[in-house]
Amino acid sequence: MKTIATRTGLLLAALLLSWPGGQAAAETAEGITLTVYNNNFALVREVRALTIGPDGQVTFEDVPRTIDPTTVRVRSLTDPAVTLLEQNYQYDLADADSLLRRYLGLRIEVVASDLAYAGTLLSFDDRTLVLDGDDGLVMVQRGDHIRDIRVSRLPEGLRVRPTLVWLMNGPRKAEELMEVTYLADNLAWQAAYTLALAGDDTATLSGWVSLDNRSGKTYRDAALRLVAGNVSRGEQPYAPRPYARAEMMMAGGGAPGAAAMEEQAFFEYHLYTLGRTTTLADNETKQLELFPSATGLSVRRRLVYQPLGDFRYHAGGRYTEPGYGVLNGEKQVDVVIEVPNTEANRLGLPLPAGPVRVVQTASDGRGAVFLGAERIDHTPAGETLDLQIGSTFDVVGERRQAGFRLEKGRAWMQEQIEIRLRNRKDEAATVRVKEPMYRWATWRLTAESIKHAEVENRTVLWDVPVPAGEEKVLTYTVEYTW
Repeated sequence: MKTIATRTGLLLAALLLSWPGGQAAAETAEGITLTVYNNNFALVREVRALTIGPDGQVTFEDVPRTIDPTTVRVRSLTDPAVTLLEQNYQYDLADADSLLRRYLGLRIEVVASDLAYAGTLLSFDDRTLVLDGDDGLVMVQRGDHIRDIRVSRLPEGLRVRPTLVWLMNGPRKAEELMEVTYLADNLAWQAAYTLALAGDDTATLSGWVSLDNRSGKTYRDAALRLVAGNVSRGEQPYAPRPYARAEMMMAGGGAPGAAAMEEQAFFEYHLYTLGRTTTLADNETKQLELFPSATGLSVRRRLVYQPLGDFRYHAGGRYTEPGYGVLNGEKQVDVVIEVPNTEANRLGLPLPAGPVRVVQTASDGRGAVFLGAERIDHTPAGETLDLQIGSTFDVVGERRQAGFRLEKGRAWMQEQIEIRLRNRKDEAATVRVKEPMYRWATWRLTAESIKHAEVENRTVLWDVPVPAGEEKVLTYTVEYTW
């Protein structure tokens, strides 16, 4: 595939322009290729046999309600000399109100539960139809008692579904194999994972794709590709009229057989290709296997106490109030499952964003228990998944300020922090404590009761062993200078 763009935001243009360049058999066969993105849109490529009418018109029906007509590109695979001169996107559909608008000033018949009314339609709204009947003016209230509203025929210009009408420069009445590409909204996919723990240190990871279609079109026997990454469209999607979202969603499982998706790096993203065709119905959610289950993974369960949550130092600020950051510290101790995403750990895959649900089979023989879930961002191979799935029941923490001094003349302040960890389990536990150095950019630890393990982005980490049924106290002193 020929790359024509060098900037991330131009990936869509690269795809649109690169497809027509090849001469592979797949490119000249009738069918649909569906390339779906994380952010609720898809690139659709259709190859159809179409006939150029005597007036040079070609009608392209069965397009999605959410098509962006400004992105349509048309090319004849039969005769490259055939060109597109004009395109009209006709989306005035034959719903009840559209039909009534076309019949203003014309004769209609309204059949109610009690009797029928006939006459010229003068006006209408959500509540009332006003007819000039044979016996005078009639106002018919719209409601459940109305059984039918009858008209003689479908007015010209109304379409049953959105349609593209083209004026082509080419041989009249000739059948052409046409390649059509366009963007459509309300097509999206998301990865979802299940991590099944087997004991404390091993697990199996399975990954599935949930593909959601609310575009107003069914894509039959489509070749399917998924793009993982944050792709910019450069502007808001074209929207000539709003469309209501479907209220109901069918749940469908992935079809059996077939292998998982083939993954490859593409541009600055990752492309997943299904090794078979599939049908994605309108108002349907389909599940497909993303990769074969990875078994025998080494995992680590860690207890993490982070009483300040996401509290961090903000660049440029100096926070000298004694009470800043010391109130309302959380007591809960989080449960975090760490999964190295490496080949050495039987994984090493680019993992698209999505929720990871953690389960474990209980010893009572009644199946798995749901332990919690965490949503991951797009995670490349070589990184570690840190899944915060909940908080432990039997270990709690408390944080308090044990001392504070400020000497503005010296451009210096000092703070002492005390952290108490209580373990009510009948076995020892190690708790990782995370403390951000949040008052000023320049800081150093001058004292600590337990040696810290590491520093990550201005956050100091301690691994504190707490014996069963006991309390352990961590204290530290930090100085800030400016």
